[in-house]
Amino acid sequence: MQAPDLPAWAATIVGLLVLAGAATTLIGSVGLLRFKSFYDRVHPPTLGGTLGMALIVAASIVCFSVLRSRLSVHELLIGLFLTATAPVAFMLLARAALSRTQDADQAPAPDDADEMVD
Repeated sequence: MQAPDLPAWAATIVGLLVLAGAATTLIGSVGLLRFKSFYDRVHPPTLGGTLGMALIVAASIVCFSVLRSRLSVHELLIGLFLTATAPVAFMLLARAALSRTQDADQAPAPDDADEMVD
């Protein structure tokens, strides 16, 4: 079975879901470019990527469920793993940046460091 075997109604639904998922992911990426601070930049790609992935996974479920004439849910594992890993990765990046800025705030100023050596 191939995509040409897909009925027109299912191909329309799959196409719309894929386009919506790609557009959502693109909007999240544009948000990454538009915001100024690192902490603001962390949020849009996480949300855009996760929602975009969910729409593309839904398109895959519809496509393969129609082609195989049975419910195809193994794509949900892909969605589960991506939903679990992407936000966690961005959260770890944000925590590392926060720790780095806190360490920089506690470090002595360069003039103070010279005085401490003397």
